[in-house]
Parts: sequence; C-alpha cells; structure tokens
Amino acid sequence: MTEISRRLLIASGLAAGGAAASPAVALTAAAPPRPWGATPSPRQLAWHAREQYAFVHFSINTFTDREWGYGDESPALFNPTDFAPDQIVAAAKAGGMKGIILTAKHHDGFCLWPTLLTEHCIRNSPYKAGKGDVVGDMERATRRAGLDFGLYLSPWDRNHADYGRPAYVDYYRKQVVELCTRYGTLFEFWFDGANGGDGYYGGARETRKIDAPRYYNWPSIIALVHQHQPMACTFDPLGADVRWVGNEDGVAGDPCWPTMPNHPYVQAEGNAGVRGGELWWPAETDVSIRPGWFYHADENAKVKTPERLLRLYDESIGRGTNLNLNLPPDRRGRLGDGDVASLTAFGDAQRATYTTNLAAGAVASASAVRGPGFAAAKVLDGDPASYWSAPDGVTTPSLTLDLPPGRRFDLIRLREFLPLGVRVTRFAVDVEVGGEWQQVAEHQGIGNQRLIRLPQPVAARRMRLRILEAPVCPAISEVALFRQSAPKPVILAAAADSTVLSSVRWAIVAATGPGAEALLDDDAGTAWRVPAPTPGAPARVTIDLGTAVSVAGISITPSRTVAAGSAPPKGYDVAVSTDGKSWVPAAAGELSNIAYALSTQRISFAAPHQARFLRFTFAQTAVPAAKLAIAGVGAFTAAR
Repeated sequence: MTEISRRLLIASGLAAGGAAASPAVALTAAAPPRPWGATPSPRQLAWHAREQYAFVHFSINTFTDREWGYGDESPALFNPTDFAPDQIVAAAKAGGMKGIILTAKHHDGFCLWPTLLTEHCIRNSPYKAGKGDVVGDMERATRRAGLDFGLYLSPWDRNHADYGRPAYVDYYRKQVVELCTRYGTLFEFWFDGANGGDGYYGGARETRKIDAPRYYNWPSIIALVHQHQPMACTFDPLGADVRWVGNEDGVAGDPCWPTMPNHPYVQAEGNAGVRGGELWWPAETDVSIRPGWFYHADENAKVKTPERLLRLYDESIGRGTNLNLNLPPDRRGRLGDGDVASLTAFGDAQRATYTTNLAAGAVASASAVRGPGFAAAKVLDGDPASYWSAPDGVTTPSLTLDLPPGRRFDLIRLREFLPLGVRVTRFAVDVEVGGEWQQVAEHQGIGNQRLIRLPQPVAARRMRLRILEAPVCPAISEVALFRQSAPKPVILAAAADSTVLSSVRWAIVAATGPGAEALLDDDAGTAWRVPAPTPGAPARVTIDLGTAVSVAGISITPSRTVAAGSAPPKGYDVAVSTDGKSWVPAAAGELSNIAYALSTQRISFAAPHQARFLRFTFAQTAVPAAKLAIAGVGAFTAAR
C-alpha cells in the first residue's frame, strides 16, 4: 500500500468517527463535516491512490493470433522463446504504471501457473520443459520493481468439460484460492464479464449459456477473495469493489461518478456512474496500447502514440477513474520496441509535467472556512488527508489562489477528500489575467481527480474555484497547477507480418450498400455503413483480389469510430471463388467480443484455398443497431 493510502486510511477512520480529538482540542477545533452519501472502503481508497496500472494479456492466444481461444488449443503451443518479465515490468514502470495485472487464465482455460487442478496448463507445455510458472515469474519481477501485483482469472472456461454445471464452480473457487494464496499480496482480482458461449468443453464442442449471477454466486466468490486478500479490490459484478467503465476504448464518461445504484450492472449507467448512487462502485477504464488485447504482428504499426496515451490519461484518470492500460507481450515473451518507446515517452511527459506544482508558494483564501483545521491553505500542503471545507449549510463557497508572478500553466488538477464522499456536483474555474476575471472551465464532478486542460498556457495573477452546486459543504484536498510537457515523438515500425496480403490492388465487385471501398483503405477511422441485416436480407460484399492466390484466412476489423446506431457484425460467413461464379464455403462462425473490444478478428480457414474472389456475408449485428459498421477486411496466406 502506498504512503498516500495509509494517510488516507487514517483520515478516513477519523472522519467516520466524527471529532476524535481530546476534550481540550475539541473545545477550540471545528468538527469535520459528516460524510455524505456512499463512501469508499479502505481497500477502495488504496485503489484510488494507484490511478494507473498495466494489464498484461499473454497466453495461448499469443501463439494462435486470436483474441478469444476456443479451449481446444494444445498446451504445446505455449512456448515463448525469450520470456522477460523484468523487461515487461520495466516498460510499464517507465510509462508511469503503479502495478501489473496478469491474465493467469483467459477464456480458453489455459493456466499460466503449474496448477494440479487441470491438465490444460503450463505444466504440459514445452516452456521450461513443463517446469515454468509465468504467474510466479511476473509476480517476482513486479515486486522487484516496487510495483503492486494483481491477477485476472476468467470465470468462463471454454476448455473445461463441466463448464455450466455445479462442478465447474467448485473448480473455479479452488483456482481462486490457489492464486490468492501462492503469489503474495494482491491489489486487484479481475473477473471478466464474458461468460458462456461456444467452446470445446472437454470435446463436447457446443454452446453453453448460463445465468452468471446465479451460477457463480458472486457474493460468495468475492468474499472468498477477501478472506485471503482483504485489500484486493475485486472487479466488476454487483458486490465487487470496482466496476467496468462500459467500453474498451479507455474513455470514461464526463462526469464519471464513482457511485452506482444497488442493482446489477447496466452498461448505460457504468460509463458515467449515477450521482448519489447507493454504492461506492468506482469505474476502471481499461484499454489496450494496441487495437487488440493480445499481441498480433500486423498491429506493430498501430501502437498508440504517446500523444494518444496522454489523451487517454485525460479521459480516464482526469475524470476520476483508474487507467488499466494493456501491454501484450509477443511470442518471445517481450514487449515490442514500439510499445516500449511509446510507453517511455508517455511516462517521461508525465514526470516532466507533474514534478513541479506551479501552485506552490501561492496564498490561498476562501469565501468561507469551517475552522482552523480546514483552512483554504490545506489545498496546497501536499497532504491528501487534509482539506479545505466550509461551515455546514455553506454549499457554494469559492476558493482563490494568489499566485507568484510569472507562473504560466495550462493544466489544473482538483481533488476531493474521498472519505467524506463526492460532495461537489458542479463547479467552475476562473483565472484573472490583466486585472480581469474570465471563466475557463465548468464541469460536473471532481471526485478522486479532475483534470482541466486549457487550450494554451496562461499567466494568471489569480485562480479561483467556485462551487456552483453541492448538497453539502465541500471538502477539497488539492488544487494544483502544472505546465504540460509535450512527449517526445515516437516513430513506429511497420507491421512485421509478411503473410498479410496487400489490399492495394483489391477492388469491390458487389456490395449491398454504397461505400464498401472503405473496407480496403487500411484506415480504421473510415467504415462501410449499411442498414442492419435482417432475416433473409444479409449484408454482403464481394472482393476481387486481382489475381488468384492461396488464402489461409481472413480478418475483419470493426469501426472504432463512435457512431450512435451502428454496430459490428455478430458473425461471419466467407466463401471463395476462382472465377466469381462458382463459390466454395471457407469459414463461418462468431466474432468474439467484437461489440466491446472493437479489435481485429483473425479467422484461419481449416485449409488454404486458391482464390481470386472473397465474399463476406453478415447476417446480424452484434448488438441491436440500425446500421452495420465495418472498418476493414483483409486476408493472409499462411495459417496463423
């Protein structure tokens, strides 16, 4: 736990117990405000203080080029040639991450630790002759770097024969206990929301559907984690400590309240939270540094730039959520050079920006002060356990900073004292330049952190925070000012996958709607959008490859551009032809998690086909929508 967290926990105990001072002190000191609404638990307070950490998706999918495995993959496929946990962790730390969450088991059921509960695990892989333990190696590397460690354990298991039956839940609970008792203190335990669907299931090869809350009995599993790991925040189902932000793009709502109603998660509520909700259930904003969650060589040129990572910082941490940034190792077991360079530039820019608080040396005053222990100057003392507050009943006070001359800033950071709840509903920020006040921002919600980025630096003589709406008096723990340091530009390498067929000479032969050329422009920002398919009227596009080639599989990339009323396809049907007249079925199936991950799906054919023409058919959208949207399609020449 960080030092910040310890001080907050102590202050939280004082706030919850009211004025805990000695009688002599109590006569002269004002009592702290009473908490308002839902408040965080000690482990949630510690979680808020971390702000950003890394996901690491590494498993069988790394070696099959998939995002979701079916569970029928041989453990023999897992064989990293140069697994380097210290390199992965060092890159995460360089990027400013404060912890690592490793995918110990994804939906395919393959376990990265040498469990005796299943044969579908690292014991039966060639890696280190079956003596490896990726979970243990990552845990030790993480602690060597001084970071916190957490684990992801998929509730869905497409390999296990008993999935969907009571015996599997017993198996899953045993896995939880193994991971909670073997790898030291965990800061987070991640339960994925994907549960039930097509799978291998011990050879049954069928679809199994479950009622997840009833099947898993989530309160009992969450209690099991906390029995062994009392400070580990659990992720996602009702009753967990942390909720999903509602997308995998890294963008929180504005505002993004940490409170939610006491009912099962609703995606429409999860992105922004619900003001005054009964539960303290804050959002975690998860996103990958690449389009996909697992490594794919054809995404080497699509690593997020440091500039994009800074925007993600603003859109997640800057709105009071925690950023969980995915870093997928390649088949060596290392992060790519482009990923490391982008992370390092991102981290360097953060350090250069936030090292110097330009509010230091300012003089703080307020229109109302609760008492000596809650003075306006508390927002400048660097102590997260102290705060400025007004008397009860004064709900719209203002606080002003008189700044030393010559201070130019373009970034403002505000924080509330979370043990007393989220008290501010709406606020404004003004700056005085040339003797005149001007409003530069107005927002709802402060919470753990609110970043305000100005369009250009200002040399203000004074800066003012005005509380415009609040149900109770405020409790503001920090007002800080910074000058953004631009990140060093990074030049990414070209995609390193020679099996991908170039689409330069491809042409659209036929399509059920206009604009299909967008499928071939290699630009994820453009998309083919057509009315959603209906029974008997699928969406279809036929492509001429220009010449006959051996095609071993295809790829489908959903649109990542937010457009109301559009959705990617739920599944696909692909046929091939050499003459455009006679067609042979090549592949058909689901597009796993495409509606939320919005990452490229790669489908290998059972056997390569000689083809000049490809025909894609889409029967329905992944979620109800008026239009089908697809950003691109592709093909490759060798099994992946």
